[in-house]
Formats: sequence, C-alpha cells, structure tokens
Amino acid sequence: MSLTVTLLQTDLFWEDKQRNLNHLTKQMDAAAQADLLVLPEMFSTGFSMRSDQLAESMDDETVQWMISRAQDLDSVVCGSVIIRENDNFYNRFIWAQPDGHVQCYDKRHLFRMSEEHQHYAPGNKRIILSIKDFSICPQVCYDLRFPIFSRNTQTIDGAPTAVYDLLLYVANWPAARFTHWRALLQARAIENQAYVIGVNRVGTDGNDTVYRGDSCVINHQGEYIKDMGNQANISTVTLEKAPLETYRSAFPAWKDGDDYRLV
Repeated sequence: MSLTVTLLQTDLFWEDKQRNLNHLTKQMDAAAQADLLVLPEMFSTGFSMRSDQLAESMDDETVQWMISRAQDLDSVVCGSVIIRENDNFYNRFIWAQPDGHVQCYDKRHLFRMSEEHQHYAPGNKRIILSIKDFSICPQVCYDLRFPIFSRNTQTIDGAPTAVYDLLLYVANWPAARFTHWRALLQARAIENQAYVIGVNRVGTDGNDTVYRGDSCVINHQGEYIKDMGNQANISTVTLEKAPLETYRSAFPAWKDGDDYRLV
C-alpha cells in the first residue's frame, strides 16, 4: 500500500536532445531505487515551439530511451516529449513501464501566451494510470489552472466515486508565476483529497525564461511532504495509501461534488 517516487528537478539544455538524454541518464543512475521516476515537461528539448523541427515519433530515440531506462532501473519512467502523429504535433506525457508497455496523455490545455496552441494539437481526453495499489492522473503544466479537468469525482453506476489517488503534474512553469504554481498545486490536493506531485525544471531556457523549480509533494490535506526548493536536485519520497483512504472515509467531501462530465 505504498508507492516510492523519485522527482528529478533539473536544468535542461535548450533544444539539445542528446545532451539532455545523456545528462538525465547520469542523474537517474545516481537516484535511489523507486517505483516511479518523474521527469519535467519536454525534458529532451525544453519548452520549445519548434515542433516541426524537434518532434519525434513514438518509435524514435526519446521514447525508446525511456523504455530502456525503465527496464534498466526496474521503474516506471515518465515525462513529456514533443511527438508527431497523424500530421499533428503533441506535447505528450509518456508513461514507460519496465515491461516495455507505454501509455500516453496529450496535454489538453495549451499555453496560448507562448502560442503553444499554434504549434501543437490539444489532447481530447484524460487517462488514469495504475501502479501498485495507486491510481494516478497525469497532467501537464498549464492543465493545472483548470480544476474541472482534474476533478477526482465521477459518477459510476449512479454513485460518486473517487477515481485517482495521485494527481501528477510535469511542467516548465516560469519563475514569474511561482506563487500560482504553489497555490494551485495545494488547492488541487485539498479539493480532490488526493496526493499531488508537481515536477518543474530550473534554469533559463533559449527564450530567456527563468524557472525556479519548486517541485513538491503535497498530501490530501494540502500539507507539504517534500519541497525541493530552487536548485537542481533529486528527491525520493514514499506515499502511503492507508492515511489517504482513512481521511477520505472520515471526511468524504468528495461525495458532494457537482457532477461534471469529463472528456
């Protein structure tokens, strides 16, 4: 009933896939053994709008590297990558398992202030992933601002049901809006009565946008379990499911949520 998660808060080399993969390989080899290893958004390129030049297919090097790393580390490896599919480009969250199985979620809310919506196609559904006894809902960066899309309660067979235990965000969230990042992550944890993990990068990208990290793990009551600060570092935490289930049972606010239909 526990899940061990490693968060990699790192600087990224601008639009340089090979340097990023080499750098991340070394960091992952130095990390503690975990069930799940989380990389930032667009970890192989940085938050670039040059999708037509940087995109890969699901069979190309970065996804295959993720599968290989998952097998080597006996850990699920996840993060987002620029992917080309059916003449569209996606900011795609990839979930690579040690057995070679891959699942994905395409970022739904595209950051128009950087014209992401001009260079990428939006996803049309969210997914729920499973690892050990935990159900996980992955989302990407700007998705954090839209609480209906992350709503934990769905009506199943006429009854309200909590569908995930962990809400997971990978991001390139600028330092200029770090207060938004921290407040919204905490709000998502409280309102959904779930663990929340946010993994953000540090450093400065090719557009001179500065990132300060603030990767963190927050529990179902909005309390920080881990706050990684503003420097590049690696952190491993263990999440326990029993306290989450006990709290939900004793304070079942999730049962009274409005019934929104989610894609």
